Parts: sequence; C-alpha cells; structure tokens
Amino acid sequence: MSPPEPSHSGRVETPRAILVAVAWPYANSPLHAGQIAGAYLPADIFTRYQRMRGQRVLMVSGSDSHGTPVTVRAEQEGVTPKEIFERFHRSFLDTFERFGISFDLFTSTDTENHVAVAQDIFLRLLEQDFLYEAEQELLFDPAVGRFLPDRYVEGTCPRCGYEGARGDQCDNCQSTLDALELIDPRSRLSDATPERRWSSHFFLRLSAFTERLAEWMEPRGHWRPAVRNFTFGWLREGLRDRAITRDILWGVPIPLEGYEQKRIYVWFEAVIGYLSATKEWAASELNESGDANAWERWWRDPEARAFYFIGKDNVPFHTVIWPAMLMGYGGLNLPYDVPANQYLTMSGAKASSSRNWALWMPDYLSRHDPDPLRYMLTATMPETSDSDFTWVEFVRRNNDELLARWGNLVNRVVTFARRHFDDRVPQPPAALSPESEALLTRVDEAFGTVGDAFEAVQLRRALTAAMAVAQEANRYLDDRAPWAAIRTDRAHAADTLFTALNAISGIASLLAPVLPFTSAEAWRFVGHEAEIQAAGWRRTPVAPGAALPEPRPLIRKLDESIIADEEARIGG
Repeated sequence: MSPPEPSHSGRVETPRAILVAVAWPYANSPLHAGQIAGAYLPADIFTRYQRMRGQRVLMVSGSDSHGTPVTVRAEQEGVTPKEIFERFHRSFLDTFERFGISFDLFTSTDTENHVAVAQDIFLRLLEQDFLYEAEQELLFDPAVGRFLPDRYVEGTCPRCGYEGARGDQCDNCQSTLDALELIDPRSRLSDATPERRWSSHFFLRLSAFTERLAEWMEPRGHWRPAVRNFTFGWLREGLRDRAITRDILWGVPIPLEGYEQKRIYVWFEAVIGYLSATKEWAASELNESGDANAWERWWRDPEARAFYFIGKDNVPFHTVIWPAMLMGYGGLNLPYDVPANQYLTMSGAKASSSRNWALWMPDYLSRHDPDPLRYMLTATMPETSDSDFTWVEFVRRNNDELLARWGNLVNRVVTFARRHFDDRVPQPPAALSPESEALLTRVDEAFGTVGDAFEAVQLRRALTAAMAVAQEANRYLDDRAPWAAIRTDRAHAADTLFTALNAISGIASLLAPVLPFTSAEAWRFVGHEAEIQAAGWRRTPVAPGAALPEPRPLIRKLDESIIADEEARIGG
C-alpha cells in the first residue's frame, strides 16, 4: 500500500505573473557574500519556490555598466570602462551559474535595448513636464579640469561625522547625500579640494509625487517595517527634485541635441533596467512564446506582482524614485513588495573591497560547495537586522545542522534500504503504522507552513520549519530502529524505511528552493527520475520497488582546521 497522498498538490489553479527584479551590481569587482545575502540568494529562493508552485515567474537583472565605480576603477587601471564592465560581467555570470542563482535573464545596461528604453522614459517624463532643465551648482576638480560625479567626491558626512562618506551616500549612517553637503570634500581623481561651479542639467520633478506616493504607500502593510518606515520618513520630510544628468561621457546619451557632453545619470537609468531587461527577454529566443510583447504580462496586467530584491542602501531608489518615475510614465505596474535586506558583516565588520574584507564568491567557489553557503546565508539572512558571517559558525552549521540533520538522514536511510532490500524501495505493509502515518502527515502539512513563509519572503523562518521536519524524521528513525528490527521483524523495517524514503522525498522538495544542488541529489537517491523542480510544491510519493541508486555523501564534513586558513584570507 502506498502512503497517503499529500492533502494538496501545491499548484495554483491560475498562474500569476510574478516579476522578480533583482538589484543591478556595479561591474567593478567580483561579487561577495554580502551582496549574495542582500539580494541574489533571497531572490533565487523566492523564485524557485514560486516556480514550484506553478507561477509564471520572470527573474531579471544585469550588470550596472555605467556606475561611477566602474569609471573610477577604469581610471585606476588605465583601461576603458567597457573593459572593466565586460571583465566583471563575465565573472558575475560564472558566479551565478556555480552558486545556482537562476536568472531568466541577466543582461547589462550596455545594450542598445536598454539605451532605447531609458531614453523613451526620459522623453515621456519630459513631455509630461516631470523633467525640467535648470542650473546646478556642482563640484569641479581644478587639477584635472572636470566636474566630479558624486562618487568621485569623498568627505565627512554632515549627519554622523563619518570621514569616508561618498558624494551620494554615507555608508556609515545610510543617509542619502548631495556632494555639496560633504564637509572637507576631496576629489578622488587628484585629492584636490573641489571648487563649486554651475552647470545646466535636467531634474526629475520628484516633489510633484509626494502625495501620490504617500497614498500609494499607505496600504503596503505587508512590507517589512524597516522599508516602510524609511520610505515614510522620506515622504514626511518632503521630496526634493533631483538632477538626473551629469557632465560625463560614459553612460546613456541624452536624446536631445546640444547635450553631447552629458549623460543620463546612473541612478536614474539603472532602475529602468528592470523594464528594459523584461523587454529584452520577451524579444529574445529565451521567450518560447515568440511574442515580443510578452513583457506586458508582468508590467501591465493588474494581477501581476513585482518583487524588488535589494539591499537596504537602495531602498529610496526603489520605494520612492522608481515608483515616481513609473507614475509619471503611466500604465506600468508599481512594486508590490520591496523586501530589502540589511547588511551581512564579516567577523563583525562591514564588507570592504579596498581592505579586501569580504568573502569573495569566486574564491569561495574555488574551494567549497555552493549549498553549505546557501544554507548558512539563509539561516542567518539579514532580513530584519544586520547579521554576521564567521567561519566558526559556518563550520558549525555545516557539520551540526546541515550534515547531521539532513545529509546523514539521506545517506543512512538509502544505504540501509539498498543493503537489505536488494537496492530497491521496500514494499510497505498493507497498512502503515500510526507513527509512519503521523510522520508523512507532518511532512505534508509542512508544505503549507514552509510555503507561507516563502510567500511572505521570510526565508529564515521557512528554512527553520523545513529543517524541523528533517529533525522529526531523524527522531522517527531512531525510535523505530530499523537496523535492529531487520533481524526480527522485516515487515516493521520495511514500513520504517519505506516511510523514511517518502519523508526524504518531501523534505527534499521543502529544501529545494534553498539547497537546489543537494536536494536534487537526494531526490534522485530515493528513486525519482523526473526533475524535482517540475514535481511541484508537494511531497511526491516514492514508488515501492523503485530502484535506489548508490548514494554519495550529500554534505562533506568540514575539519575545524579550515577556520584558521579561511580567516587568514580575509583582509590579506
């Protein structure tokens, strides 16, 4: 007799279009674990879950090729910004593939498509009188004869006194700044003290949207409190118009005559990438429907939902500025949720490229498997406050949680079943024991609990609930002791192992959004041949008599000696 079927398939009757829009990384350095925990891993987990539910998910992002960090590095190395962007764009693609970040499209802002979409929004906002031209006082470096974009200026933050604040933002207190506000400003190009000079630029009439944005924000009760409160704080202060062009040559050209020496500024055009990437996907071979207007399903359908996965330093751009731009353009969906994460620190300190104080992803992946880090970052994900990564905690969670509760469960059940039941799933008795029925019911019910947490983008809670089921499966196995029963009551052992294999099948699906690599292996080890992702958000019953392939250890036990080795790499 087969175990009871799950109470529900987990598939939605009418798929909803869900846009997963993920922060665009500056293409000036490799990705580090802080960026992964801040935006890319949570987006991927959420997307994988929604795909298993049967939703029509589109996950897009790309390299921000026009950011001033790109030009700063290019000048430091004596190469072109395009060379810098292309180098790190390739690095991003490699990291995402090896770490299992499953974009439908990861493009860049250095495409004709993006330029066209950005210029279209510029012209529409200009036509609607939401852009206007005015003189702006800017900082000018007399030593090199150039106006300085915000990130080319550093100084002391007027809010908190931090001496390393940038011209656009203070990383210490997260205040958004104007370069003119900095105390004792200095040019990053020459270390000279900049002069104030006037230049003509286009401004976004952000002040026109204060009331509309407040009215739109009011019902966003499902947003994270930190994001909601930060946004309302901006609105209560009153929005100020912001310049959207700069005196630079690397970026999206202004689509008007007479502005050849200026470009649309990166903070304005980068967020347009979510729309341009969707349009690029729709027009590409990746869109199997062949309908180039398929992008409208995510941007015009009122039932569609857009989730923006970003770090907390990007909140105002996605909850105030981008929604205002969409309102001004008209006819496009506003964000449904912006589940911004806080920071992931490294051994108590914020990640820093200049000090090499980061867990660089290409370096990590050259020595370790992806799923243990996916597990660690999810278990400590900075959803409501900053969290800290240490190698001590990484080794502990790998060995005491991931290996002890999940990897060993799979290995010992499959190995024992193969040894005593001819490499096949045991035939169950006519009726499973009450303990067996109870375990499978517990697994099935977890799809509701874990799914609700994934749906709310509470990924730590989802992982905790899934691992609790694995722990219950271990207790069931210890209580039933099939290794002892096999000698005196073979039917009892068959009942236990058949149930445990079915429980593993369900737990593998529960963990699949977080642990895609090892969950797929565990799924295969219990006799399934189809893809785990395609099976849906449910426990798929294991067939009696199905062949069990020889398993390999899902999770490697880590020796504590790696802690000192890895810590020595940080800041070295």
